[in-house]
Amino acid sequence: MSMALNIMKNLPVPSESLGFALNRRCTWSWSLGSSSSKLNISKHRVKRSNYSTSSFTSRSNSSSATEKENHRENCSLVNRNFLTLKDFTNDEVKTLLWTAFDLKKRIKDHHELYQPLKGKNLAMIFEKRSTRTRMSTESGFASLGGHPIFLSSQDIHLGVNENLSDSARVISRFSDIILARVYSNKTLQTLAKDGSKPVVNGLCDVYHPLQILADFQTLHEHYGQLKGLNIAWVGDGNNNVTHSFLMGCPKMGMNLRVASPKGYEVDKLVALDADALCKENNTTIHYTNDPREAVEGCDVIVTDTWVSMGAEEEKAKRLADFHGYQVTQALCSLAKPDYTFLHCLPRKSEEVSDEVFYSRHSLVWDEAENRKWTVMSVLHHLLMDYNPVSPIPKF
Repeated sequence: MSMALNIMKNLPVPSESLGFALNRRCTWSWSLGSSSSKLNISKHRVKRSNYSTSSFTSRSNSSSATEKENHRENCSLVNRNFLTLKDFTNDEVKTLLWTAFDLKKRIKDHHELYQPLKGKNLAMIFEKRSTRTRMSTESGFASLGGHPIFLSSQDIHLGVNENLSDSARVISRFSDIILARVYSNKTLQTLAKDGSKPVVNGLCDVYHPLQILADFQTLHEHYGQLKGLNIAWVGDGNNNVTHSFLMGCPKMGMNLRVASPKGYEVDKLVALDADALCKENNTTIHYTNDPREAVEGCDVIVTDTWVSMGAEEEKAKRLADFHGYQVTQALCSLAKPDYTFLHCLPRKSEEVSDEVFYSRHSLVWDEAENRKWTVMSVLHHLLMDYNPVSPIPKF
């Protein structure tokens, strides 16, 4: 008998069983303008066991449990589309970031084998090529046990041999979730409307929400929290990354300044949505045509490409129009002494000087890596619920 007990004590616990069993409902309400909405969500059952290390907080800790409940971390995102951060509440964005932090700690830092998505297939539709989006998504989904299927424009011709709606229906039959990196936001809307599986925006002409989640994770790792940071955008205002910052910064309590040349201002409809979010969250957005005005006293400086993929014929004109918008040491000297710099990559020297890009202020390599952890968080949450092991970060 004692020998049997000793053997049982030494049996390993599968990593997939981390956490605890959960099956309850989550309800919350919010108001926008004069309208009020209420959403009820049923949780899927997730079987887990208790897990703790010196760097994690025990789930039996009552104060931690109360804090987690206040953040509504158990609200399900299963079967939702991830097209823009505009569609997600403040707490839902925080949940996605919290999960990204947790997965990075478990898988990268603690070398844990965690593969809850075995048997799941991800269709990756890429009209536009990419290094970071493809590498982060393929490696991330495979790390979670799933099977990513890469579909380039040479593999499938959306809307060519068959209409887009039919393609959405067919691809949905072969996959559990779809990530699409496309030229037009209308393509994403059709995939989401006519397909039957969750759709993730890998990039389109209006929004790039996955990039902003990675930026937020990177800034949080550096500063310890996001609320109160002042972000300066220097470059193209009518840009998918700019637009996603406008949707995300107010939700995280950050203030945003956008400096762009005349004729390259933020889309008017996106600006209206951003203004409403600022009023709701008591944050500010300031628009200017002077990069120095945007950068003065800021915490973070961000820029992106001046010539997006598909706009190569405009390169000569754009380079002339963006003269004076290069992020240089002289410009950065107006920011706080401990400022940080972000660029979603790939970077061109006319956008930011080598002195800034390769300086100690630059977080671009952490930013690129965090594309993996944030897309893993999104894909996990849209397919099945996740309850982080680590304590809630301070946002």
